[in-house]
Amino acid sequence: MSPRMAFLIKGELLRLNKYRVTTVSLLVAFVWGLVLYFIDDMDILEQMLPMIIMIDATMMSVIFIGSIMFFEKSEQTISTLLVTPTSTDEQILSKVIANTIHMLLSSMLIILVFYFVKGVTVNFFWMIPILIISIAFHSLLGYVFSYHSKDFTSMLLGVMMFIIFLSIPSILHQFNILFKGDFWRYALLITPAQASAELIALGFGGAFTLASAISLVWLIVAGTLGYLFYIKPAYKAYAVRQGGI
Repeated sequence: MSPRMAFLIKGELLRLNKYRVTTVSLLVAFVWGLVLYFIDDMDILEQMLPMIIMIDATMMSVIFIGSIMFFEKSEQTISTLLVTPTSTDEQILSKVIANTIHMLLSSMLIILVFYFVKGVTVNFFWMIPILIISIAFHSLLGYVFSYHSKDFTSMLLGVMMFIIFLSIPSILHQFNILFKGDFWRYALLITPAQASAELIALGFGGAFTLASAISLVWLIVAGTLGYLFYIKPAYKAYAVRQGGI
């Protein structure tokens, strides 16, 4: 990693703290932890914990990137970056890496509490890399929502619609309420939420299956192609538009 990239990531982490995003993230982790702590039934806890980690690592990653983009929009700093020596890759990826670091810390905080307090099985060999992949993918997705939203409220509405149509079916499947069986397990992999849930299950001691392999390839390939062919090409147009140029 170049010194300039490291400097940008440090700046993004400081900006996350300045905008209170880190505080909100830790507060959300605390609330999730508090809710789970009072669940004594281990069967229910082992169902709830992966789902909450999935929500924290996916939906919150989208919202936090969106909030940073709109805070910077109000300060008109994004267009200013275009005239600096930093490249588009560095500007986009520094935010993704910073968001991944801070979301990984908040998710791992919840996991470690339940690992030590409740004795929940955790395979850290899988948990850390799959959280990084899931968070990074959804951080990139946060750019897509930002590009197509006029303001933060409309972005939140877009994220809510995304949750209703692409995340809730996965949650209903995990709790065996609707979309039951192997057919839906594989059909729902088209949604990032189900792919992330399959991978997070590995971190809680699940076996590596065909669904795990498909999820891993899906998130990496879709994230890479989405970045190369949409997020990066559309970034300058978004930055110029937000700067009013």
